[in-house]
Amino acid sequence: MNFMKSFLVALLLIALAACSPKPDFNNVDITGSSAFGKDFSLIDPDGKIRTLSDFKGKVVVMFFGYTQCPDVCPTTLTEMQQAMALMGSQADKVQVLFVTVDPERDTAKILKQYVPAFDARFLGLRPADQAGLDQVTKDFKIYYKKVPGLSPGSYTMDHTAGSYVFDPEGRLRLYIKHAQGPETLAHDLKELLK
Repeated sequence: MNFMKSFLVALLLIALAACSPKPDFNNVDITGSSAFGKDFSLIDPDGKIRTLSDFKGKVVVMFFGYTQCPDVCPTTLTEMQQAMALMGSQADKVQVLFVTVDPERDTAKILKQYVPAFDARFLGLRPADQAGLDQVTKDFKIYYKKVPGLSPGSYTMDHTAGSYVFDPEGRLRLYIKHAQGPETLAHDLKELLK
């Protein structure tokens, strides 16, 4: 009799699991990965320290870049803005975070102007110091390197071009590859809001 009860409970659990379909993501599902950062402590343009818990209840898209980036960064932010437009009112449940890998030039004032120019809801963040940058890029496995320019004092920054996405409960769920297109982004963000 106990075997039969256990068997029926197991069948019920399997049936319930089947009722919760796995999200149909277009990007890389990293749900449950312990290899990437779980949180961060960065400063917003108003000087407030921000952590992941500040955005609880929202899908959080985290992109690392710099404001003088000639291609990848403005393209990514434009695609995110277009994805938000495609999402309609659901976009209010998404927080895009732009984390600078060039805090030397990306001051709070510059981040406050540059990032919201793409969408007023987007937020620029910076580390408090070099140790903070080293820590957050290590935690999220972000590559960055200063590349000297042609004239003294000029430089660019090589950096990882993908983004990370946390679900509304603060769990790391997706790695978004660069240049996926706004439709693909909007689809995956909507999946996380279900």
